[in-house]
Amino acid sequence: MNYTRLEHSLIDLIKEEQAKLGYRKEIIHLYYPLSSLNHFFKSQADADKMQEMLCDFPSYIYNIFGEVTVSHKKDRFCFTLSEKASEYVHDRMEENEFIKALVNLVAKHGCTMDEIKNLFSSYSDQVHTEPMNNDEFDLLIRFEDGSDPYYYCFKDEGCHIIYHRFLPEDYADFEF
Repeated sequence: MNYTRLEHSLIDLIKEEQAKLGYRKEIIHLYYPLSSLNHFFKSQADADKMQEMLCDFPSYIYNIFGEVTVSHKKDRFCFTLSEKASEYVHDRMEENEFIKALVNLVAKHGCTMDEIKNLFSSYSDQVHTEPMNNDEFDLLIRFEDGSDPYYYCFKDEGCHIIYHRFLPEDYADFEF
């Protein structure tokens, strides 16, 4: 079983959490819907089969995350990561990480969509920007150079801008 995409996703989620909340050496619980896990493994497993598919993940990731447990209730999976996981990510977080810059910008009072577009452009000259015509989001931005796999969706709520990031397959599932 190739766990690489799951490993990268967990690391990215921890980076985002630490960018938003700061670093704390603590146990972390991260949740995934079954559909996202199926995307990682290009499968159509039900929850019990996915649990079986993930049975070797704790030993695969042990050297970098320490103890990891995987459980599920129906189609919702929980990855419980030891304190070593938060420490591992913190120790490898670059000062100029894009997610840190984005979180800091969006947290700033008066942040604008133009500032967000400029931030993306400062990290790559291959940025795709697309208006969204739905009630959920106003703007989609993604890197086209493969440097960051996520689709970032932004909503201007008047007094501040919020964002959510999706893996391409999860974004497609929402049929925005």
